[in-house]
Parts: sequence; C-alpha cells; structure tokens
Amino acid sequence: MKIGVVGCGAIGSYYGAKLLQSGQETWFLLRSDYEKVAADGVFIESVDGNFHVSPRVARRPEEIGVCDLVLIGLKTTANHQFKELLAPLAGPQTLIVTLQNGLGNVEALAELFGPDNILGGLCFVCLNRIRPGYIHHIKHGNIILGEYQSKPSERTELIAQMFRSVQVPCKVTENLLKTQWEKLIWNIPYNGLGVAACAGYETVLSGGEVDFSRIGDCLPTDKIHADSRWEKLLLELMEEVVAAAQALNLDVSEEKIRYNIDRTQAMGSYWASTLLDFAHRRPLELESIFELPLQAGTRAGVEMPRLKKMLNVLSQLVTLCQ
Repeated sequence: MKIGVVGCGAIGSYYGAKLLQSGQETWFLLRSDYEKVAADGVFIESVDGNFHVSPRVARRPEEIGVCDLVLIGLKTTANHQFKELLAPLAGPQTLIVTLQNGLGNVEALAELFGPDNILGGLCFVCLNRIRPGYIHHIKHGNIILGEYQSKPSERTELIAQMFRSVQVPCKVTENLLKTQWEKLIWNIPYNGLGVAACAGYETVLSGGEVDFSRIGDCLPTDKIHADSRWEKLLLELMEEVVAAAQALNLDVSEEKIRYNIDRTQAMGSYWASTLLDFAHRRPLELESIFELPLQAGTRAGVEMPRLKKMLNVLSQLVTLCQ
C-alpha cells in the first residue's frame, strides 16, 4: 500500500511510524516539523521498545499524490482543511481512516468524499509529542477500527491485520458509533475536567462565570483521582455519557466506567491532549468532544447537567487560546 499520514502530531506520527515498520510506502504530510523530520526522521521512545523511522516527507499533498490509504491524525479543530489537504490524496478507491477524537469526523469526510470508503479508528493510547520528530509512547496503544455506516468488510480486516503485524493491537467493531461513545466515556471527563479545573471547583460545579484573575493549574489524570471532589464529578460525567449512549440505543455498558478508570490510574500522571493544547494556547476540540455529544444526548431526552456546566466553563476558557 501507499499510505499518506495527515496530521503528524503524537497520534499520526506514532501510528504512521508503526505502519512504516510494516514495509509500506508511507508519506508524512508536514508543515512545522518538515525540516527536522526530513533530516532526522521520527524517533519513538516507547514503553514497548524505542525505534526510529525515516518516512517520505512532503509539505504539500500534491507532492504525495493519490494513496491507497490515508491516515488522519489531525486535531478536529483543523477539519475545515479536509478538502484542501485530502483531495489530492484521495482517488476513487482510496480508503480514508480518521483516528480523531469525538463525533462528527466520519460524517464530515463522507460529505466531501462519499460514504463508501470512510473508516474510523478509536485509539486507546497514552503518548505525547515532546518536540518535532520525537514521540513519547507511555502506555497502551490499541485501536478499534470500524466502517462508516456499514458492517466490517475484508478491507477492514486487512487494515487491522496490517496494524497487528507491527504489534499494534487492533480490533474491528461492528458498530463504529457505539465505539465512539465508549471512547467519550474517557475523553469527556479527563480532557474536560483537566482543563476546566483551572477555573476552580465551585465554578465548574455551578457552570458560572470564570474569574480570569484567579486562573489556577490544570489537572493531569492522577490529580483528578487524588481529590474526591473532582473524582465525584468525573464519575457523574461518565454516567451522563453512558446514559446518553443508551438513550441513543447503543449498547454501552456501565462497566466501561470502571474499565476506563482502572486503565487511567495505571498511566500515572498523564496530561490529556486538551490539557496540552490549553497549556500551549492552541485551539481546543470543543465541538467534537463536548458540544456534539451534548447535543446528541439532549435530543435523545437525556439531561446532561454536568457536561453542560463544564462546557460553559470551557467555552469561556477557550478565549485564552485565541
């Protein structure tokens, strides 16, 4: 396969580097990291063993051309660039796999390129981009892969097997939307509370006005669990997500709450992606991770007061990233 990786931050670089290890022709579409990666490649410091790869690199998608598979690791805040970045890479048979967080991503891709060749992958991984061309893989790494609006096919299993061949655990889901909501059980509370906490507990609890003169620290995962007040809010948010998924007729079990907590506590002190974005004053993924799930749950008749109040705080804090 000829593979194009679009969005070469932590997620795109890690999984793109893994696919390159499988012997596929793999291109990285780069901007700010181009010079570094072109000269030195990509180094992965991993709990499973360090490795180094030298992908083919390009600054413009036209330099890559049509691919068999496009892997998207972009932040969802860049989805407005889909047409510009992906059209030169996508032919009639190109499979497009998005590894993005939240809801709305496969739908946006299907609107531009048709629904037939769109897949979604949910990554359960603990990693960070430390600097250009350097990724720190801390723990986990499995992917759950699914087709948009259809059952898994032979091609789904082919992609999954390609990941497995380079020691990336990859399962195939019969229901991509269900799996997206299961991932939201983690993403909504840990990403959301981690950032919103800087406004103070009482502000997050009430969803009130943020006092920007008293902004404090963000909370990595271990500090959320170290404080019973934040941990209680975390559990309530998880319960709201499960209730919304069930109201949408998705068979999401409450057991996923304990599963996510146990996996997270095993990570130690981890800064979720939204915390890092906020710390570096980058745009936050509010729409895909928080707004669209709240809208879907509300339409299904589920009150999500904790999510609604936290989102109000996050919406105020996002002005600091502009």
